[in-house]
Amino acid sequence: MALRRLLLPLVLLFALLPPSRVASAGGDGGEPAEFEIPRDGTVVELDESNFDAAVRAVDYLFVDFYAPWCGHCKRLAPQLDEAAPVLAGLSTPIIIAKVNADKYRKLGSKYGVDGFPTLMLFDHGVPSEYTDSRKADLLIENLKKLVAPDVSVLESDSSIKGFVDAAGINFPLFIGFGVDESVIAEFGAKYKKKAWFSTAKDFSEDMMVLYDFDKFPALVSVNPKYNEQSVFYGPFEGTFLEDFIRQSLLPLTVPTNRETVNLLKDDGRKVVLTILEDELDENAPQLIKVLRSAANANHDLVFGFVGVKQWEEFTETFDVKDSQLPKIIVWDTKEEYEVVEGSERLEEGDYGSQVSRFLEGYRSGKTIKKNVGRGSPSLLGLNAIYILIFLVAILVALMYFSGQGEEEERPRRTHQD
Repeated sequence: MALRRLLLPLVLLFALLPPSRVASAGGDGGEPAEFEIPRDGTVVELDESNFDAAVRAVDYLFVDFYAPWCGHCKRLAPQLDEAAPVLAGLSTPIIIAKVNADKYRKLGSKYGVDGFPTLMLFDHGVPSEYTDSRKADLLIENLKKLVAPDVSVLESDSSIKGFVDAAGINFPLFIGFGVDESVIAEFGAKYKKKAWFSTAKDFSEDMMVLYDFDKFPALVSVNPKYNEQSVFYGPFEGTFLEDFIRQSLLPLTVPTNRETVNLLKDDGRKVVLTILEDELDENAPQLIKVLRSAANANHDLVFGFVGVKQWEEFTETFDVKDSQLPKIIVWDTKEEYEVVEGSERLEEGDYGSQVSRFLEGYRSGKTIKKNVGRGSPSLLGLNAIYILIFLVAILVALMYFSGQGEEEERPRRTHQD
């Protein structure tokens, strides 16, 4: 009887508690212990009350920290809406969420958000900033690659085909036929953002014919976007293997544009760059074919081409004149390039011998070094810095003489697309 008198007030207390409070028992700071995040392919809106629970609820959460007034954020939103159902439907689902980090600044500050939009992938709760393409198709490919194993192990012909189909065409693939996983595991992790890696344990002769190798172990690189393929038979040690992987990340001749110029800079090799008037000119395929042959014989250099009509603001930084086209130079991907005396312009006709003479002149040091001119979209030269300093000085002077006593409130810094 005494026990019943003691328990009765507790029973009445729990009966009077609102359901939300009962559900939050055991949670941190009043949030639910379990959080059911929608997996129907919609972009989920999160805030400070449910963010931590959402991170715990899924293995892979891709978060857009945005601000309602940010123009870049508004342009990004449709891309995320397009990618969300595809990513949610993967065998390894990735859920896209968004947080108004201008409103929930404490949450943004926790993850170092200092501009909008900031994109982060939470891999089993561990965040890493995403800075690659934001277009829906490439965003999907990039995230699929990030959540895939560093090296996929393939057990049959059908699994090889499935791996290739799932990888798509935007990134190179490496398939190690008869290659132990441990041999390429280091490079699978190192170059994960740039390529797909796999090892095939069991395969038929049909695969050997399809991928054009006659013995194993063999590491086959496939670049489906450029319809290129090559085979490495070893040695699988030292720098030989990594050199092959690094060189195979790019096609033999790289069409130079706003996307590939960063790949050229990351590669580290100097670029034999041929500047054409128009990449679609009827003579261009013949010249590009010659450049491919030269690239096969000169693996210490990268061979690229660019048309003035395709990217004029880039080509004009190399002092291009119409009368000098096609023009061939060696660019260090930074602030300097070299021309070979007497071989700067390629005359229509025997491109093979002219490219050979150019390379011989470059190898023997018969070059003139020049600085990249102003206006390059990928480089910030000294002249550009002087212009920026001058403009900032004018702005400061105008603000000072206007008598503005208080600093106007300015929107926070935004990332560029």
